[in-house]
Amino acid sequence: MAKSLVPDHVFDTFSDITVEFLKKQNIHALLCDVDNTLSPYEHDVPNDNVCAWIKKMNEGGIKIALVSNNNYERLNKYNEKLQLVAYADAGKPSRKCYYKAAADLSIDIKDCAVLGDQLLTDCWSARRLGIPCFIVPPINDKRDLFHRFKRAIEVPFMKAYQKRHKA
Repeated sequence: MAKSLVPDHVFDTFSDITVEFLKKQNIHALLCDVDNTLSPYEHDVPNDNVCAWIKKMNEGGIKIALVSNNNYERLNKYNEKLQLVAYADAGKPSRKCYYKAAADLSIDIKDCAVLGDQLLTDCWSARRLGIPCFIVPPINDKRDLFHRFKRAIEVPFMKAYQKRHKA
């Protein structure tokens, strides 16, 4: 499992991911987490930056789907403006909703990548699917004991990523 939690790429923010970068990686679709990846938990709707990035991806031929562990009410409200393929209560690191999202996008799962902020859900899911994982730091991380514990578990894997990419 150790290697499975080291991401392929770490970006400062989702908007640093470009169409050109994805095309060089032979990626035709991004399966995106929402909370703390595209927007803070507190934001019910996507901001202009998120909308512009998704538009740019679509115009460049990159398909986007939302795969979230959050509830249907939250995800449906967030997705009203975007009108993307979206799966709530995904149970990540389960692969089920990722496969459904790829099918809804009419794309092979092998042509997708996962974008998220958590190694234990997003990265592990990508590894189980055999596809790349892109991680961004959480936008506004929760600081309760549970989330601090999860982030502490991620530290050695992020160090492994940094070590691998400095070489």
